[in-house]
Amino acid sequence: MRIFVKYLLEYYWQINLRSLFYTSLFVAILIGINFTGGIEKRIYALHFPYSLISFVVLYSLVFGISYCFQFIGKSISVIKSRRLFFAYLLMAVMILAIKQIHWQIPFLNSFDYTWKKYWMIVLQLPFKLFFLLAVLFFTWKSHRKKESFFGLTTKNFQAKPYFIILILLIPLAAFAATQHDFLQAYPKVKNIYFVDDQTHSPWLWKLIYEISYSLDFVSVELFFRGFLIIGFVCFAGVDAILPMAALYCTIHFGKPLGECISSFFGGLILGVIAYRTKSIFGGLIVHLGLAWAMECFGYAAS
Repeated sequence: MRIFVKYLLEYYWQINLRSLFYTSLFVAILIGINFTGGIEKRIYALHFPYSLISFVVLYSLVFGISYCFQFIGKSISVIKSRRLFFAYLLMAVMILAIKQIHWQIPFLNSFDYTWKKYWMIVLQLPFKLFFLLAVLFFTWKSHRKKESFFGLTTKNFQAKPYFIILILLIPLAAFAATQHDFLQAYPKVKNIYFVDDQTHSPWLWKLIYEISYSLDFVSVELFFRGFLIIGFVCFAGVDAILPMAALYCTIHFGKPLGECISSFFGGLILGVIAYRTKSIFGGLIVHLGLAWAMECFGYAAS
């Protein structure tokens, strides 16, 4: 734990505090606009391709403006390999936008309505993880093959501190489970409760759903802490962390307000740790463990 505190203190002394202030203020304004005007809800209400275009615009603004704040008092010339940097920015926005929209899976059309709906939900996240892996593998082979694959390394990795962090966060998850907005969103497994009347073994189909749900956190850590931190360090150094945290917050716009706000600070902390350790496995332990805890608490309270 002391090493993580050291990482955070060193980060505090490294960054431009005005950049931290303006980025945090920008994120706070975005959260306020979303929870009063429903940015994400309005986008999801659109049909394809307008939903995709809207997500591209949203993420471009958030990521681009957040990076602009990192140049306060600096010149953009501090960015190394600027052409490749902007290509990575565009690719990051496109990847996230594609991941956020609902995918149609044509081969499921032969199923009856209930099971088509079930498999449409369950297969979304594994397919999106495969898509992300494919794009990042191509990127890695093209530009970064001498380095680890975007943080998928156990070199110098110690799991114990991350489990301690997870244990400290469990009471917060338990408290959140007493709140109305939390129970409106969790447990996520309630999204497939409609299969209960279609099978004698509903627990099996719920387990398959939970496995699929867990894969989303692999995608999240690989994309946000792996690609947006470890992948961008060679361009922006420590300045890659705040834009990642701001963008990370936007994917929580559909979550309870407390979770959305804490996601910015959580993303910032996990970003600092990934920046220093060059590994995403610690963040995956914390993120996945907390997600499972929230599912359990939500299930128990529902």
